[in-house]
Amino acid sequence: MELDAMYSHTRNRQRWAAGLLLAGSLAWAAVAAAGEDAAPAYQVSSIPAEPLLIEPPKLPDLSPYTAEAANARIVRKPTGSVVLKRMIGQNQLVEFTGGDERLREWVKRQGEMPQAVFIEGGYVTLTDLARSLPKKYFEETEPGIYIARLPIVVSQGATLHIGAETRDLRLSSERGAFLINDGKLFIMDTRLTAWSEKENQQDWFKKKGKFRPFLNAWGGTETYIVNSVVSSLGYTASKSYGVSISQYSPAMHPTMQRDHPSGWLIDSMFDDMWYGFYCYEAYDVVLKGNTYRNNLVYGIDPHDRSRRLIIAENTAYGTREKHGIIVSREVNDSWIFNNRSYENTLSGIVVDRSSVNNVVANNEVYRNGSDGITIYESGDNLLWGNRAFNNARHGIRVRNSANVGLYENLAVANGLLGIYGHVKDLNGTPRDLILDPFDMNLSLTVVGGRLIGNESGAISVVSPQSVKLYGVEMLMPTQPSGIGIFGALAKEQSRIIDLLVRQKRAVLVLPLDKLAQLQVSDKQ
Repeated sequence: MELDAMYSHTRNRQRWAAGLLLAGSLAWAAVAAAGEDAAPAYQVSSIPAEPLLIEPPKLPDLSPYTAEAANARIVRKPTGSVVLKRMIGQNQLVEFTGGDERLREWVKRQGEMPQAVFIEGGYVTLTDLARSLPKKYFEETEPGIYIARLPIVVSQGATLHIGAETRDLRLSSERGAFLINDGKLFIMDTRLTAWSEKENQQDWFKKKGKFRPFLNAWGGTETYIVNSVVSSLGYTASKSYGVSISQYSPAMHPTMQRDHPSGWLIDSMFDDMWYGFYCYEAYDVVLKGNTYRNNLVYGIDPHDRSRRLIIAENTAYGTREKHGIIVSREVNDSWIFNNRSYENTLSGIVVDRSSVNNVVANNEVYRNGSDGITIYESGDNLLWGNRAFNNARHGIRVRNSANVGLYENLAVANGLLGIYGHVKDLNGTPRDLILDPFDMNLSLTVVGGRLIGNESGAISVVSPQSVKLYGVEMLMPTQPSGIGIFGALAKEQSRIIDLLVRQKRAVLVLPLDKLAQLQVSDKQ
């Protein structure tokens, strides 16, 4: 393992510094409040360690999520029907035909009043489509290889099964094909590819904003992608990002009245996608054992008000613009564990915008262009047993987030700090503060784990409301110039070392003003 070899090298390099454990690598920062000349004062004290100790998080059992279990969910009777309908006026397509510009896209690509293929009333395969439709709309060009030249809609109550007998379903970019699931969709042991008929090849990303086919599953649907390869889907338009599982828009929801969509994406490859995966108000989606390779904006991006997601055993790498894995805007009660996220342009894993009550555990994040793991404006989250190494910035970064637990994490040889906690005033930024509010409130509990050989130091915490430390092993950074103890906490260095290292006790750091408030409260 790369990490084991690097860790062994780091240990050898650090042996000479073992006697300096913690003394040179604990970097605290306390920043003055706006308009104040002096940094706030803090008090360091000992607290009982036992209340800080918790059991490892109970992670979901992944054994139910298999190809066999997905296959068992296919209902093959009755046989469905295949019909052509105009795109205009169809509820499933309003998102893609509303406004002159989007409708013009399909007029231009189809060369006639835009139509779509609708699957209705039961079970349909691609063989059924090819038998039912003119070749100018859907054609088997070689045995097991199909080209779709119109959008395909799986209607409520219908099932489309694309199985192992299909070598590739190619969605024509020139003709504006895409795939909408409004019922049940099974893509198993096959390929789904955005296809340029003009170039006779996969429609590789060339230009931002240029149409490419996509897959979107609406509210109340089930989507299963198993042991398959999905390539080159997605562009910038709404709900057209690549593979999306999305509730109907607020404008359509009163009409459609659908439950939250769900699905399993397991043991599959997603490459050259605008977003490798996106969801919106989806519940109980499982992403397990997939590879997200060289996607454009994000590898995995669950979004607004999605819940109870399982994101496990995936590999995300080579994301060209942003992060390997991100959950953002009230993505709650979810599990992100046993993933690898590396060599992404920004962070490996991000929890963002009021996403709470999530467990991020046993992930490996390395060689990312920003942080290993980033927590932004998202309190009440637990990070357990993650390994962050060789990231360009921090191993773990936490901003404006209260009650974040960092337990048994390893941060090695990151470009700045092993752990960096800070607050930031986001007023005056492009952020929509009604949609995405924030509080400049930071509190961390750091228990166990190792912070080793990070360039700027082991840990820095800026303007916290509280910090609790216990049993953290810290070794020297690689550059002595990276050693620093800042602000009001500098004078407490000796006491922190004495309590944490020599006495093996837990440490509590509180601002004096908060300590005074607690003391007044105790007296009342």
